[in-house]
Amino acid sequence: MMGEARFDLSQDRRGMVWDLLLYIPTVVALLSMAAKFWYGDNANLAYLLVFLGSFFCIAGANRVLKTRLMILPSAPVAIEIDKALTRLVLRNGKCVELVKELKFYSDYAGRTFGLTGMDSSGQRLQFVFHKGQFPNPQDYQAVQDKLRKCC
Repeated sequence: MMGEARFDLSQDRRGMVWDLLLYIPTVVALLSMAAKFWYGDNANLAYLLVFLGSFFCIAGANRVLKTRLMILPSAPVAIEIDKALTRLVLRNGKCVELVKELKFYSDYAGRTFGLTGMDSSGQRLQFVFHKGQFPNPQDYQAVQDKLRKCC
């Protein structure tokens, strides 16, 4: 493709440490409070806290394994951007082409951005990328600039 730009991603171990420092104490606190209420007189609140602890555990594990360490098969390892479409190369070797309704979302702090769109089969997909996944800040900024132009 003419004018295509490819950006390879790497693991963000520093961001992983911050995520673990956020999620592990939160899950431990929720489950500890659930145990206290379970053996106390409020089992309904214990059920709620176990649900919340389980939810945060799953969300944190997905964030660390998919976006930070890129271990899961559905984790993107490269982004290819062209005027016509955006292609994501996944860990399992498959390529996902976002061809319709491509939207770019950046956060206010400038450390992450999201990308959503539909592939050729009509399935809506969304991906999150972190600044630490790019080899240098210039690549991170270049990806955002290219995505702003094509979205």
